Amino acid sequence: MPAAGTGTGRKVVIAHPYVPESAIAAVVEVLRGRFIGQGPLVDKFEREFEKVFDLPEGSAVAVNSGTAALELAYDLVGLGPGDEVLTPILTCTATNIPLVRRHCKVVFSDIRQDTLTIDWNDALSKSSAARAIVSVNLHGINAAYVANGDAIRRFHFSGLRVITDACQSLGQFGYDLTACSFQAIKHISTGDGGMLICHNPDDAAKARLWRWFGIDRTKKLSNDWQPYKNRQILFDIDYPGYKFQMTDIAAAMGLAGLGEYPAIMQARETIFNIYKACGLPLVDGPDNTYGYACLLVDNRDEFCSRMNSAGIETNVMHVRNDAYKIFHPFRTRLPGMDAVEDRYICIPMHNRMSSADAIYVGEIARRILEDICHTRDT
Repeated sequence: MPAAGTGTGRKVVIAHPYVPESAIAAVVEVLRGRFIGQGPLVDKFEREFEKVFDLPEGSAVAVNSGTAALELAYDLVGLGPGDEVLTPILTCTATNIPLVRRHCKVVFSDIRQDTLTIDWNDALSKSSAARAIVSVNLHGINAAYVANGDAIRRFHFSGLRVITDACQSLGQFGYDLTACSFQAIKHISTGDGGMLICHNPDDAAKARLWRWFGIDRTKKLSNDWQPYKNRQILFDIDYPGYKFQMTDIAAAMGLAGLGEYPAIMQARETIFNIYKACGLPLVDGPDNTYGYACLLVDNRDEFCSRMNSAGIETNVMHVRNDAYKIFHPFRTRLPGMDAVEDRYICIPMHNRMSSADAIYVGEIARRILEDICHTRDT
């Protein structure tokens, strides 16, 4: 093992798409067929997704990104100008940008210093005028599982809609609306894609309609696409929807990914456990799906510089959202976020890594942290 933080010629990237050979073959088959846009494979992907994750039939609505799933969720809740929405300060901006575009009042909640997920007690203290709360499973940690049980119950019984952003935590679902992502570096990748899980059948029906301009594709199919033949309008549009539908190309990749889901999860857990065995200060929590591997370190800049010298990529992945100009009007005092702002950092976690890669990353990180600690204490 080389000295900690020295050049080796080895390179371990922080993230990498995982596309099984079966997905490549499935996409080729789609490209040679009739349907490359939304077709029968999208329906099949939705049904298989429900089976794999034991979800109610008809609850899964496939879309073209996790962000699209959040957009539809916010529309289903009916969020608009002036509506207060509780949301964590630390998340991908895709969680909160759609709220700003709706001219909502974003109410940033603090985060727990151990899991970096939303602090439910802080959110509860700010909830008197809120219409909804967004629970983000950051880095793969289920925010609801680390919540104060009484706080969760009070949110549900108060009538607030709870939207779960599970774009980094495939396999975790909330009790209301849940957004999932199949973006390039997620557990299962479809190039880009997403799924909205609606536990209310009425929500699912609306989401299917709204993902394609507000047009009911089933009616068009049942009428054999007659408008194109006789120029008659046999359906109407009641809601100005989006072009959020998934394609059969993406669905083919998703179906292949579902077939490998147990192995994908096992490999990520193995990497995480190797890091844990190396004694790294990992951010962890119950029901972890290992979306990212995040550490809490001192002297973060030095740590990252020396990891980079050893050929190991690091990244914060996300920054506190109020650092961006569009969120400046919603700034508030958040001591939990302040305490960890300069300490959290992500290290490699993806399904192109081998166990040897993980051991290399873990041992180098451990030695660098030991050196930093020794230098600080002397």
